[in-house]
Amino acid sequence: MMEKYSASAWNSVAAGLGNHLWQSTLVALIAGLLTLALRKHHARARYGLWLAASLKFLVPFSVLVELGQRLTWTRYSAQSVAPRFYFAIDQIGQPFSRSPVPVSFAPKAAIVSPSPTHWLPFLAVLWLCGFLAVVLLWTVRWYRISSAMKSSIPLPDGRELEALRRVEHISGVRNPIPLLLSRAALEPGIFGIARPILIWPEGISKRLDQDHLEAILAHEVRHVRRRDNLSAALHMLVEAVFWFYPLVWWLGARLLEERERACDQEVVALGGDRQVYAESILKVCEFCLGSPLPCVSGVTGADLKKRMVHIMNDRIFDNLGLARRLLLTVAAALAIAVPVAFGLLHPTPSRAQEQTEAATASTPIYSSVSIKPSIPNGDNRTKMMFSLMDGSFVARGVTLQRLIQLAYHVQDAQISGPTDLLNKTKFDVDAKLSPPYVQQMSEHKGGDEDRVMLKSILTDQFKLAAHFETRNLPAYDLVLDGNGSKLQASGNEPRNMHLGRGELTSSGVPLELLAAQLSARLGRPVVDKTGLKGNYAFNLHWAPDQSEQENLKQAGEMVPPEPADSDGPSLATALQDQLGLKLQPNTEPVEVLVIDRAQEPAEN
Repeated sequence: MMEKYSASAWNSVAAGLGNHLWQSTLVALIAGLLTLALRKHHARARYGLWLAASLKFLVPFSVLVELGQRLTWTRYSAQSVAPRFYFAIDQIGQPFSRSPVPVSFAPKAAIVSPSPTHWLPFLAVLWLCGFLAVVLLWTVRWYRISSAMKSSIPLPDGRELEALRRVEHISGVRNPIPLLLSRAALEPGIFGIARPILIWPEGISKRLDQDHLEAILAHEVRHVRRRDNLSAALHMLVEAVFWFYPLVWWLGARLLEERERACDQEVVALGGDRQVYAESILKVCEFCLGSPLPCVSGVTGADLKKRMVHIMNDRIFDNLGLARRLLLTVAAALAIAVPVAFGLLHPTPSRAQEQTEAATASTPIYSSVSIKPSIPNGDNRTKMMFSLMDGSFVARGVTLQRLIQLAYHVQDAQISGPTDLLNKTKFDVDAKLSPPYVQQMSEHKGGDEDRVMLKSILTDQFKLAAHFETRNLPAYDLVLDGNGSKLQASGNEPRNMHLGRGELTSSGVPLELLAAQLSARLGRPVVDKTGLKGNYAFNLHWAPDQSEQENLKQAGEMVPPEPADSDGPSLATALQDQLGLKLQPNTEPVEVLVIDRAQEPAEN
């Protein structure tokens, strides 16, 4: 049981994380291309692009896809179903299926590749250790700054406070920024997000003349105006969660570089002298240590040599122009619209199914349901008949597993649950649709009504609860052999299929039904990859072996004790010689229905 849930967790985590990382990487790549287009413009535009690429790591596209899928619910709830054909199969071994189920088969001797699930606990512990290490590093650095804050004293007056208020007025900062005098050797920096405080190292003012002092204060005020501490804190969260992904650390370096360059450009744009401003930064570097945290905005961050070159030489083109503004607008719109549109165009079957069920929830589906243990009468055949013409469903000698197959469109190998319960008892089922429901089905068009009706029986009578998981299973693909198909095409309407031990014959059914029957006999799922559409007649005879008999017993089938032709060909040989088909080993991801709860119904 633990292995089953570990496999499910591995598949979910690995697939989800892989999708999220490549999507975020793609967004970062697009952001990088856009920054190249804006390399001669203000750094704040490039900073915004890199910040968007960082925040994408916190917002999976699946959220937007889910939003799009929710928008489709109304469309699906407005759709319903039309009358369906009367369909009968004697000794059925597959659900009523409109399209091939993407599953496959392999012989029992096939070796399944080792599952990576045993690595899951180790990887989880490794990620947690990395996460805690990053958080611990940030905490230690934060403690250093917090200790400096506790030993700091407010600066009530002086030329530093006067210069700060003057710069705040010029920059349009309405709320005065508190100024604390610190004895620590940290550079001047903004501490805090909601209520920023400017930490000013004691003694540095003696080394700065008035122009240098105002240039440094202007830089720090720009950090407050831009809310750089909040942006840096968000990216620190990205680095902590995705510490194992080098791209997030590279993005952090780009953010720091463009953040400081944007502040430099804004200070120069306010009328500051380039040379004086560059000298003020160098003087701070001579006297102070750099801030240990990105979310405490200082003045000495990024590559100083490159900053000096940009400060002295940059010619800033502040106006992006119509073309570049349009480019950024389209990119932002597509980033949101594409996943939402994907969700609109690809609603999950479960969503459509929920809407179909919701549309019929107000009306009792069945006016009567009778489920009784089947009485042996010498007829080993399983019979099921379903028709919306008179609203009836009749089954004879059917197991719970067969009903589940019908309701969920899955094969035997796609059902995971208590085998004894699923196949121990055969039932006779007689159900009658309520007249309002029959009328409703005849007035609308859809495709999930048989599943909805059978699920109501399973839920109400068998107390069934189940969920789907994706698992990698050894597989066989049903393909054409080199000489081509020997099947005979038939009409558009499916016809009867006769199923016996060592015998599969039909006057015309889809090949996915043949694949389902092969799956039941060989004990593993089979996927139809012949590419043949429509219905085909065939007459397949072979000599079944002991393993096939065991597989049929596990599937709840009653079979003759002896094979009809013990000297006949094997199933694989018969497929190739008689139908022009062959089985190819493969391993593919398969949707498996996991039974969480079920019980036998009381006789009614």
